[in-house]
Amino acid sequence: MKPIYLDYNATTPIDPEVADAMLPYLKEDFGNPSSGHYYGFRTRAAIETARSQVANMLGCGPDEIVFTSGGTESNNYAIRGYAFSNRQKGRHIITSQIEHPAVLEVCRYLEGYGFDVTYVSVDKDGIIRLDEFEKAIRDDTILVTVMLANNEVGTLQPISEIAEILKDRVICLHTDAAQAVGKIPTRVNDLGVDMLSIAGHKLYAPKGIGALYIRRGIDLEKFMFGADHEANRRAGTENVLEIVGLGTACRLAGMNLNEYSANMSRTRDRMQQLLVDEFPQMKINGHIEKRLPNTLSVSFPNVEANTIISEAVGIAVSAGAACHTDSVDVSHVLVAMEVPEHIAMGTLRISTGRGTTDDDIDAAFDELRRVVGSLSETATGIASVEAESGEYKLTRFTHGLGCACKLRPQMLEEVLSKLPSSDDENVLVGTESSDDAAVYLIDEKTAIVQTVDFFTPIVDDPYGFGQIAAANSLSDIYAMGAKPLFALSVVCFPSNRLPQSVLVDILRGAHDKAKEAGISIIGGHTVDDTEPKYGLAVTGIVDPSRIWTNRGARPGDRIILTKSIGTGLLATAAKQGTVGPEVADILLNLMSTLNKTAADVLSRFEIHACTDVTGFGLAGHLHEMAVASGVDMTLESSSIPFIDGAREVAVTGAIPGGTVSNMEYVEGKVEWPQSLDHATKALICDAQTSGGLLAAIEPNQAEKAVKALHDAGVLDATIIGQAEARGLGIITVR
Repeated sequence: MKPIYLDYNATTPIDPEVADAMLPYLKEDFGNPSSGHYYGFRTRAAIETARSQVANMLGCGPDEIVFTSGGTESNNYAIRGYAFSNRQKGRHIITSQIEHPAVLEVCRYLEGYGFDVTYVSVDKDGIIRLDEFEKAIRDDTILVTVMLANNEVGTLQPISEIAEILKDRVICLHTDAAQAVGKIPTRVNDLGVDMLSIAGHKLYAPKGIGALYIRRGIDLEKFMFGADHEANRRAGTENVLEIVGLGTACRLAGMNLNEYSANMSRTRDRMQQLLVDEFPQMKINGHIEKRLPNTLSVSFPNVEANTIISEAVGIAVSAGAACHTDSVDVSHVLVAMEVPEHIAMGTLRISTGRGTTDDDIDAAFDELRRVVGSLSETATGIASVEAESGEYKLTRFTHGLGCACKLRPQMLEEVLSKLPSSDDENVLVGTESSDDAAVYLIDEKTAIVQTVDFFTPIVDDPYGFGQIAAANSLSDIYAMGAKPLFALSVVCFPSNRLPQSVLVDILRGAHDKAKEAGISIIGGHTVDDTEPKYGLAVTGIVDPSRIWTNRGARPGDRIILTKSIGTGLLATAAKQGTVGPEVADILLNLMSTLNKTAADVLSRFEIHACTDVTGFGLAGHLHEMAVASGVDMTLESSSIPFIDGAREVAVTGAIPGGTVSNMEYVEGKVEWPQSLDHATKALICDAQTSGGLLAAIEPNQAEKAVKALHDAGVLDATIIGQAEARGLGIITVR
């Protein structure tokens, strides 16, 4: 079954009447509105009808409406257009701290062109401070842009009061009304605004269409040039199909506003009351009365919003904060409202629609009660949406998939720099070379290798997760050229959210993988946690004269990678349901494959440095090797093996947070060619789980080693670059 949709502030479905009105313009009425014949007359008439429908809803003249591609373009045209057209009168703009990025980013852009922008603060309810606003007005103020209704918490801004303050001043007032239109009255004369932005997909019209109201006498500088469409204000052949849709949506909103608003308000209030009764500690964000009729922003203290959303698969809502391993990204709106982080981190935006029913609300509440209840500190018992079937999809119970859950490289470097190095002469490998394992000398022929690694689920199947976690942990031993001896389990498990059988399956998968490696898991340690995590502390043994570390790559060495990359991107896509189960099977097989065979083959050659590719990505781990070895390196992007389908996911821009952090980490450390696309950069930085070995090998042995790897079944093994001259560890991608 599809989840219950309660994210109408993000977008709305197209109203059936809107779709019906658009249909003729998909078929017979296809003419260019600028053509001087029947077909052109038909579409021109449709555009002007739609213009009148938008104007009637706003209470303005049709000549004051310009059609755009959406709310973002409307805001850009209004703010940029007015600022550049009137800069001789002044260069000061006033806005609020809680505007949509489509306003804030335009203002920041204008600051680069000599404009001065004042960002007025808001009170705890998210309402702009009028006293501060009035004090911000200067002789050179030319424009005020303040949203009518906030998209996150729903708070309404006192636009008519702002207009009254500006009444006797020659200052233009623009409002972003994208969230307000179709929910509350938006008559421009009642509001007192000079410009107003509309986004079609927020009021049951299509995406990709919007409008800007421009009061007569307001002059804007064009930022799109071409023919004289839209009264010479916006060049480009009109999007007739969607303009008709927007016009119809505005007509419906004008006719039925009270009915629409009443249903949205009633269902919103029903959800609010149910949640307040169940979770008295919950905080409601925004003004309790002066807000949109459909919007409910709630915060659950000490609970992570993205975990709620991951597990509450029966509903579709938005998060007000994203929690990572080492940080919480709270929305700028909640920050401006000074909502404490421990509260803000659990913020959900629930927004109802015209067709939301009481049954929808009741079912959605049951889902939230189950999930939030299981996440609270005092929760007891086990509840799960999969309980009846006995199948548990682990990625729903976590975020920051796999190794992407680890601390950002920047933070880890900073932490390690503050800790003392070991002065024990028997420590052969410590933290100084960014290796993932420590090596301790026992005698001249024996050294102990010790490592620990654990992370959150990267696949849904508990048994498969156990296998991957074990393979990932063992990889650190193989990357040192060592042989594993035994392992201990590291278990974090939400016993109030998942049954014991899930943990049994995780451990069973790990034990089977350890058996494949020829070792036993002989104990471990468990912690009750809010999300499942698993890994191993592995003890191994190595000849002290044959240790592989990050340090040791020499100029001329070839760099070999033994597994394809892209697991972070594809695992995230699998969790989101944008790739099929066959991709999940490929990932499980790849990540659960031990690096044992690759290590055994490479041990027959002269390896100068070695590591495995995990959470910091290919670029991050290669940089660590280059820095530790004191060499610069080149990386051939065309030679890197990518998992089938990974590039297609990267092209969509759906890049996980761990990968983004890795891209930020290597900024200034990796030199990218201008011709390299963003998707390839993301793949090279993608946070891997149980990735391949990355080895620097004597150049005259590289081809033989790759052939030997292929003969042994390590088919992805490839030469991807080489170490250059001595240097600071800079990676040059070609």
